Amino acid sequence: MVATDIDVHANTFDAEDPIFALHRGGKMSITATVPIRDADDLSLAYTPGVAQVCEAIAADPEVAHDYTWVSNTVAVVTDGTAVLGLGDIGPSASMPVMEGKAILFKQFGGVDAIPIALDTTDVDEIVETVVRLAPSFGGINLEDISSPRCFEIERKLIERLDIPVFHDDQHGTAVVTLAALINAARLTDRFLEDLKVVISGAGAAGVAITKILQSAGVHKIAVVDRGGVIHPGRDDLNDVKQWLAEQTADWARPGSIADALDEADVFIGVSGGTVPEEAVARMAPDAIIFAMANPHPEIHPDVAHRYARVVATGRSDFPNQINNVLVFPGIFRGALDVRATRISEGMKLAAATAIADLVGDELSETYVIPSPFDPRVATVVARAVTDTARREGLARRPY
Repeated sequence: MVATDIDVHANTFDAEDPIFALHRGGKMSITATVPIRDADDLSLAYTPGVAQVCEAIAADPEVAHDYTWVSNTVAVVTDGTAVLGLGDIGPSASMPVMEGKAILFKQFGGVDAIPIALDTTDVDEIVETVVRLAPSFGGINLEDISSPRCFEIERKLIERLDIPVFHDDQHGTAVVTLAALINAARLTDRFLEDLKVVISGAGAAGVAITKILQSAGVHKIAVVDRGGVIHPGRDDLNDVKQWLAEQTADWARPGSIADALDEADVFIGVSGGTVPEEAVARMAPDAIIFAMANPHPEIHPDVAHRYARVVATGRSDFPNQINNVLVFPGIFRGALDVRATRISEGMKLAAATAIADLVGDELSETYVIPSPFDPRVATVVARAVTDTARREGLARRPY
């Protein structure tokens, strides 16, 4: 997840701290949607009445979407290996974040979400566990699973399941980044196909951003990791980075991040670390800088503003917060509403465009992306997703 303001260096427990006070007892609970006031209510909600609903579902499993919580419930699944900026802290320590994700689903999309933290890091064990849990849910949101395992887990689940599977660290970040870039390009009188983009970070977010930018028409992309620009000539690349090297080979050239930033139009940071100011100074005039690492952006906004016209971060205390909460509630709201079998690239592109369009005539250097608290966001994203799902033939509910 890109957009969470948290001090990763805080490691002291203080029960009087307001943060701990807010989290005491957890941040969510299960509540009933029907009353149980007397024997008649009990006979309808449970035995004997419930047997009729069970029999109807046994005869036609699709009935479950209308008569259980499945149609509005998502599993938020993690193994705790890549939690925020904290890293591999394990499933138990990941639960406060998973609960937080679940309440954001409810608050912004009206989607019920259940945190599931798995005590395994084995790809096949995770896949098998989720497949066996899937009948209880209308969708699967993968969260905070380390790269490159996250790619294989998502791929295998998409192959095995006929409900939406969405790794938010990849695709939520990619969609909201594209939305902000659409408006930043518009503001600086650029076309997406002309942009020279440097992406710092080759993990889940960096890969997904590369893919969605290419789908949107951006092809001059260089991806940088600790070893410098990723290119086919390097002999230290895993399969994912080899794919990145091949995808960006027409533009990316060997060198350091400073070399990559020379005359670059756009910097997108999803890596952590710090980019030297002298490297930033080599960017093109009216540059666009999205430094999204939390809590410390790769390029501090004070430095970025010396060289860039548009600056965005993942933090809420600076303008232009690039926050995944703009994406995942609406994506799942739309997918669940039409009982989509999966979330396609077309749906993601449509969601990005819908978010960008909300800015409209208010577009400015400090407003290229809507606020997470803009009540229109989830609705327009959901509508874009449902329309695209129907158009692509992925909607089981065509009306």
